[in-house]
Amino acid sequence: MTTLPTAESEEPRLSRRSSFDITAFITRNLRLQPAPALADILLYTAHPASRLSRLGGTDPDAPAPYWAYGWAGGTVLARHVLANPAIVCGRRVLDLGAGSGIVAIAAAKAGAASVVAADTDPNAIAAIALNADANGVAVGVLHADLLAEPPPDVDVVLVGDLFYEEELAKRALVYLTTCRAAGIDVLIGDPFRAPLPTESLRCIAAYPVPDFGDGIGRGETRAGVFTIDPAA
Repeated sequence: MTTLPTAESEEPRLSRRSSFDITAFITRNLRLQPAPALADILLYTAHPASRLSRLGGTDPDAPAPYWAYGWAGGTVLARHVLANPAIVCGRRVLDLGAGSGIVAIAAAKAGAASVVAADTDPNAIAAIALNADANGVAVGVLHADLLAEPPPDVDVVLVGDLFYEEELAKRALVYLTTCRAAGIDVLIGDPFRAPLPTESLRCIAAYPVPDFGDGIGRGETRAGVFTIDPAA
């Protein structure tokens, strides 16, 4: 199994080795405000004057700043965990493709023994650390693509909004199926996007939640919480 860092580990936070201070950029240009539909969780969130385009510079392959917005999959999964704390209470949790860290923060608030948030975007790693601090919870951070790794040494893997692209969805399903076979509980949050492999999953809950992908002021969308279906 893959060994993950603890919340006390400082090494994963040092993921951007350049003169650009992403932490300072986030605190100066984004607003710390309640997450959509989850007033008890504060997140640094983008607004029209954030000028997030500066993060990518001239690099056409720079990752999109998904972590700066509220997406339905993370929101629905965080809501479900807070409503059902026994899912994570006293257990070791990995938030895979963590983005803003909203699901990791919810797990920590629900009493998880330890929480690690992993993402491939170094800017997301900085945002997760800031968001965890703003909520007064301990969350370890890991800048890595875990989909090519063995199952992690945790009890629960939580995944919000990772099934938005076909190839990524295929890789994620293989990894999460391997995790489930290793005895790890897996929960996925997603607003029924087209790449979501519903034939391999079982929906255990659904909630109406806001989604940035629906645009501002367009109400709520239906999003589900899924497990790996062993019969699939």
